[in-house]
Amino acid sequence: MVQLKLMGEEPPAVECAASVRSGRPASELQGGCGGAVADPDRDQPSSAGVGTNLRAPAIPSPPAPLILTEAGTTLFPVVRNGLDAFAEAMTAVRDGIARQRLRVTTTNAFAARWLVPRLPQWRAARPEIVLEVIGTDAVVDLAPGNADVAIRYALAAPVGLTTTELLRDRFWPMANPKLLADGNPISRPSDLAKYPFIHALWSDTNKHAPTWQRWLTMARRIDAAISADMAANGLTFSEELHAIDAVIAGQGVGLFSNVLVASELASGALVKLLDLSLPGLGFYLAYTPYHPRQTLIDAFTEWIFTVQ
Repeated sequence: MVQLKLMGEEPPAVECAASVRSGRPASELQGGCGGAVADPDRDQPSSAGVGTNLRAPAIPSPPAPLILTEAGTTLFPVVRNGLDAFAEAMTAVRDGIARQRLRVTTTNAFAARWLVPRLPQWRAARPEIVLEVIGTDAVVDLAPGNADVAIRYALAAPVGLTTTELLRDRFWPMANPKLLADGNPISRPSDLAKYPFIHALWSDTNKHAPTWQRWLTMARRIDAAISADMAANGLTFSEELHAIDAVIAGQGVGLFSNVLVASELASGALVKLLDLSLPGLGFYLAYTPYHPRQTLIDAFTEWIFTVQ
């Protein structure tokens, strides 16, 4: 219970926040406000000088009903609404403690291909912590509190954050084995020219981007038959997820992360075409130091490093 008390003398305009319905001022009420009206004849000295009232004792009047003054009418809804808002805030805090929320941001591809399939295991392990997954290829700034923890895809650990490397991938030429059923085997890099190339767009400023052009430049060292425009045919997707879907559907050959298509490689839905791969980047778990939700972050960190 919260008790509010006005310090100092009550403002005269409020008249103790009320006056009697009879219209008598609050100063005439016993005790200043809310008491019985004083009997002017009670306990007064008699004519004989004896301080005992010989009449029958007066029956105390019930407290007079009160109404708010103009000032009280103005103040009452403000105080009432303020207390209601405080009660609602306390309820939200109590509910938030019971159902804690952790906001995790990562790339669209990692969220869809790696994190989301494992979320049932998270809910089974930590049902009291609700995850909010923010999938975006933009780098979310953690400092303003836009998210609690990030899984960043980068060449090196992000600076200014507490980080741990979770995974590191490599990019391999891959295809649906059904695409190869027409009898055109792939035994060397130049054999890939028999099939459409599926491209996923990367930033032009990222010199470490695992593109077909970089892979073919590397492969040309061992296969002089590779032409400069060999990968010009095919399809290009701005979203990596769509490029993966196209290759799974048998529409061509793709250069993909072994982390993102691990389940398809394990099931045989995709196969590696050649034993020649490009180094990828690292997946870093990152958060701001001294985070107020450190307990939740620790729980998520422990889980993500042990989940299969």
